[in-house]
Amino acid sequence: MRLAATVLALLLPQIATAQVAANLLADNVSLRGENTLIASGNVEVFYGDSRLTATRIVYSQDTDQLSIEGPIFITGPDGEIFMADSAEIDPKLENGILLGARLVLDERLQLAAARIDTSPTASQLTRVAATSCSVCDGRPPLWDIRAGRVTHDEEAQQLYFEDATFRVRGVPLVWLPKIRLPDPSLERATGLLIPRYRSTDQLGFGVKLPYFIALADDRDVTITPYLSLNTVTVEGRYRQAFANGDLLVEGALSSDNQTDDTLRGYIRADAEFWLPSGYTLTFDGTATTDDGYLQTYGYSDADRLESTLRFEKVEARSLAWAEISAYQTLLDDENNAGLPPLVAEARYEESRDMWGGLLTIGADGDLFLRYGEDTGGLDRDVFRVGAEVDWVKDYVLSSGLLVRNDVGLRADWYVFNDELLYDSGVRFTPEAAVTLSYPMIRTGAKGVTDIIEPKVMVGWTGDYGTDIPNEDSTSVEFDESNLFSLSRFPGEDRIEPGLQAAAGLSWSRTADNGLSARFVLGRVFREEAADFTDSSGLSGTTSDWLVAGQFMLPDGIGLAGRSVLDNNFTPSKSEIAIDWNGIKMDLAASYVFLDTDLAENRDGDVSEWAVDAEYRFDDIWTLGVNGRYDIAAEAPAEAGFDIGWQNECVTVEFSASRRYTSSTSVEPTTDYGLSIGLTGFGTSASGAAARRTCTK
Repeated sequence: MRLAATVLALLLPQIATAQVAANLLADNVSLRGENTLIASGNVEVFYGDSRLTATRIVYSQDTDQLSIEGPIFITGPDGEIFMADSAEIDPKLENGILLGARLVLDERLQLAAARIDTSPTASQLTRVAATSCSVCDGRPPLWDIRAGRVTHDEEAQQLYFEDATFRVRGVPLVWLPKIRLPDPSLERATGLLIPRYRSTDQLGFGVKLPYFIALADDRDVTITPYLSLNTVTVEGRYRQAFANGDLLVEGALSSDNQTDDTLRGYIRADAEFWLPSGYTLTFDGTATTDDGYLQTYGYSDADRLESTLRFEKVEARSLAWAEISAYQTLLDDENNAGLPPLVAEARYEESRDMWGGLLTIGADGDLFLRYGEDTGGLDRDVFRVGAEVDWVKDYVLSSGLLVRNDVGLRADWYVFNDELLYDSGVRFTPEAAVTLSYPMIRTGAKGVTDIIEPKVMVGWTGDYGTDIPNEDSTSVEFDESNLFSLSRFPGEDRIEPGLQAAAGLSWSRTADNGLSARFVLGRVFREEAADFTDSSGLSGTTSDWLVAGQFMLPDGIGLAGRSVLDNNFTPSKSEIAIDWNGIKMDLAASYVFLDTDLAENRDGDVSEWAVDAEYRFDDIWTLGVNGRYDIAAEAPAEAGFDIGWQNECVTVEFSASRRYTSSTSVEPTTDYGLSIGLTGFGTSASGAAARRTCTK
């Protein structure tokens, strides 16, 4: 008959005086004399968060020790698991000797040892084999580490190996007299990270050896030497978490044979801080020594670098922000002096209910500063400060017609430097608009809802005062968000003067099965032409047709597209994007067409598709592909693939990419990458792949 008792708590003085008593469960419990307890048959001992199971236990009060016969299974308070053939251990399950034992950490890393000496803070293992791979009878694991001695420091969460040999399928490859590795439960530890191998046409074969330094709980540094045939590079990353924000600084310094420069490099900083009274301070900036460095080393493919310091506060009825941006061009046909390289902007806006509608008042300003002193306009400096007031009222007529009235006035004061064609002065812009829409709703079977909404906007904008050069509205996008706006320019320098109208029709559908769709068709009509480029679709007194739609299917496929078509249905701008997140596959693909337009710095058509996809064959193999193809040039721009393989103890990633475009600072190049990681140490992968099954 199985017995349950608190006999150990009664017999053991040090346990009886403790706050937690030891409990014993066994099929048979007996006393030998007055000082010896014997338990046999499905024995279980519980002490605090520790649990022990065994075949037979003998407790002697004289020695205050448990003599245990296996198989023995001990679960510690921190989740570690001990297995042994026999053991001598104290009743608290802390100090003892386990023979023919095995230690399992975080259910990932197992260490088999001839002997394990345990204590509350550390365990000493003798003649050890450590691996996170499946171990099958008669076959060596995929990899293991053999060591004469291993110390597991539970407080520091570290494993110290002595006289260690790394083996692959039982074949010794590397001998190390001493090595320290983090145990699987440790999230941050100073030490080497997984090496990465990289080979490019320009730099040759190289290896990156990242070394992580945990300075404190809130900050760390990673130093990565990058040694290649044609470069010696040191990469660095510093991270710090504050009570009110985060900071990241990274960069690299190189000495190579790619240019005549002695040293090349870059630095990037990213910070965000939450200040009192709801304000936020952010900074994101990058700088480099030369135009080709970032692409050569694979850090970035950006054509221009932007560094921005922003201060903002957003509330339900108000908005305040200010920012300063610095730009650095990496293009061959641009110079930093004419970008402009320095831009400062600020805005305040507040809304309140008034006169039955919503009144919005705002003030803003910006500064475009160039280095040069050319008075022909190339080095023009511009300062603008403006204010605006806008009142909007929405109401519904008894017929169901929605009406929106919009009235506003804006004033801007411009000051120019190094400029001969334009005089400083003030421009006033009054505006008014009425928008009518009539939504029609139909609900059908299976939870399907359709909404059809014809919409018309009639408005007028005045232009009084000084002539203004165009600094902030050189690139315009005609889309469904600004179809019914009085101005479709992104900035303040350009307006759409005179009388205008916009007409459009939208249809949307939703269903209970997750299907959703939306379609928009519209056009703009004007009394006089505005300063739009030919390819924008907005030049002249009648715009091109805007056609846009979005679809989301129940199986996770999303499709979005937009096109600007003339009367012959010839597009000047088109784009379409597909997104699919499936069980086995993730896909993101897009197509873009832009017509030739010298005003937008395009001396030829842009017709390009891009794809980024990943397919998961099973829990072990994954394949990813990505690429960009220039249809107009009938040539690829970029192409690449990566292959991932993982099991319960190894993760391997191989990638290859080719960049075909070139400039005077960057040549076409092929880039290969390889990384191999061993699961079971520190924050390595958790072995999510299916564990292999041992077969005979």
